[in-house]
Amino acid sequence: MSIKGKVALVTGASSGIGAATALKLAEAGAKVALAARRADKLESLKNEITAKGGEALAIGMDVVDPASVDAGVKTLIDAYGSIDILVNNAGLMPLSDIDQFKVDEWHRMVDVNVKGLLNTTAAVLPQMIKQHSGHVFNMSSIAGRKVFKGLSVYCATKHAVTAFSDGLRMEVGPKHNIRVTCIQPGAVATELYDHITDPGYRQQMDDLAGQMTFLQGADIGETIVFAAQAPAHVDVAELFVLPVEQGW
Repeated sequence: MSIKGKVALVTGASSGIGAATALKLAEAGAKVALAARRADKLESLKNEITAKGGEALAIGMDVVDPASVDAGVKTLIDAYGSIDILVNNAGLMPLSDIDQFKVDEWHRMVDVNVKGLLNTTAAVLPQMIKQHSGHVFNMSSIAGRKVFKGLSVYCATKHAVTAFSDGLRMEVGPKHNIRVTCIQPGAVATELYDHITDPGYRQQMDDLAGQMTFLQGADIGETIVFAAQAPAHVDVAELFVLPVEQGW
């Protein structure tokens, strides 16, 4: 199924997987709304897309703030009249052991990774229900399938994303013709590691990057385009995407 002319909203689009996914969607012919807090990064990405002949709209949005999300979604609908694809990508991953009690980081992960995803989904779904069509992509992780030391809270948030995605698929698929895909990447080279304030775990991630070839954001973007272009009666419910060298 072609996505040419479809309207996509990508959160966390200012860098990493979000930016790469926006580029891949635009290359496939979608009109892409770029949502994040860093307006300068969004404008740069918008210019890159339009320079290649694509169409993009930059929207300042903080997924933690429901009013900001609602305003951004309204801006998108006013501009393009529909929302066909939602990529819930915004997320944080500050690693630390629980007994370090970085409680502020715990709450921030829950706010962005879980509540932010719920805020954006709640804002977009009414339009998809009205259209009786749409495709929601939720960015989980290998951490949404397994638990790793130092990632306890992050794993909890991504397990929540995985569970919510499956429940959402069961509820809105048959009733509203809306597809839901949960993306579960392994190690990807992104800015996520910049959020790690624990020096030991940051060094571990740097060491890991020297031991295997990480996925790139474009790899995940291509995976999303693949699922979006599946035949209309097909819902690719989960995609678990790993570097070849990642054996765990």
